[in-house]
Amino acid sequence: SSHEHKLNFRKSKEACLSYIQDALLQKQWKRAAEFLACYVESLEKDYSREHIGPSEMIWRVGTEILWHHSQSSMKEFNCFMEQMKTLGVKRYLKVCLEHVFHLLCNGQIDEAYQNLSLAESWRFGEQTAIQDKEMKLIEAYRGLLDYYSWSKQKNILLEHSEDGFSDLSVEQEMHGYFRKAAVNLKEIIKIPGVWDVFVKCLVDLLEFYGDHDEARQVLNEYAYNSKFPANPNAHVYLYQFLKRQGESKKSLISALKILHDIVPSHELMIDFNTMLQKSKKRKKRRLGLEVIFAALDYAGWKENAKAWSCLARQVKQIVTSEKHLDWIKQEWNSRKDWWPAFHFSRYLAKRNWQENKNLSCEKALVAGILLGKDCKYFKYVSHQGCKAQLKRFRMLKKFVNRHNPAYLRISG
Repeated sequence: SSHEHKLNFRKSKEACLSYIQDALLQKQWKRAAEFLACYVESLEKDYSREHIGPSEMIWRVGTEILWHHSQSSMKEFNCFMEQMKTLGVKRYLKVCLEHVFHLLCNGQIDEAYQNLSLAESWRFGEQTAIQDKEMKLIEAYRGLLDYYSWSKQKNILLEHSEDGFSDLSVEQEMHGYFRKAAVNLKEIIKIPGVWDVFVKCLVDLLEFYGDHDEARQVLNEYAYNSKFPANPNAHVYLYQFLKRQGESKKSLISALKILHDIVPSHELMIDFNTMLQKSKKRKKRRLGLEVIFAALDYAGWKENAKAWSCLARQVKQIVTSEKHLDWIKQEWNSRKDWWPAFHFSRYLAKRNWQENKNLSCEKALVAGILLGKDCKYFKYVSHQGCKAQLKRFRMLKKFVNRHNPAYLRISG
């Protein structure tokens, strides 16, 4: 019967899709391609009107297979993408974008630019308005390639200027690329979103032509506009810009404070801690201790010698002056149950000693102050250092022994 035929047909399609999925998961690209061919062939016999799902599936799966298949070529990939563009106007711009990405990955810059220009001129009734955001992306990526061309011309111009020559035609061409890139890059960053690469390129353009006020405005908007999603990179770019402009430490600290709140494990926390430690304000020095303790809570920082050096230096200053031991105590109270095993085991002491003696020395000082002179980490490292007759480790041992009362106060 007709109903039974449709039921069996649907089951066979589902089975075919299951085989395709299995082949993809096992990276069996040839097998996946064979099943996809069967699936496409079966669709030609499908008289139902549900074409949206299958056509998108063919596009996505087919792209993945062609990208990884050992016998596929760029010519075949281009042909496939052109076919996919005709499957449905609703996905036309998305397919165009993906095609451009693959062209760029293969170094075909001119072809990618040509495809973006063709997509930009695409119009299809009401679909043009519906796909406005996709069109903005098309324009933005064309702006990115204009920036790339501008950057190439800039390098040529800089090379000529070093030789004492000036090339007016290169300068004019370069300025043309600047205008086209700036227009499209400015448009995309008006839309709330994560636009890191576009923002960086636009700021580079503006800075080169000395428009620092507009560059600052772009970065402030990107970092502080509440309509945009929280983005650590926005604050990194702002901080780097302020640093290039020689802004005050107050401005730099303000930018990094927000970054610390979002990502306490960011690599710039060492710069942040260093600035805070040098401050004359007690509140900022207190924050500096909090920042470096928070960074060392993360596994990626466990063997960061600079971070341990920052913590050791500040702990040493506090213990020597016998002021603000309560700062260390407050930070240590929430960590004393897990930091000893996380940072100060005998196993880590042995490994750190073998791999990086500077790191082990800084960690040993912190361990000795926080856990006392009987701490496993401190005992192992100081013993090895003294055994090797290294003056630095003898001084370390004397310092910790002399300030053992500080440990008693910190430990409560």
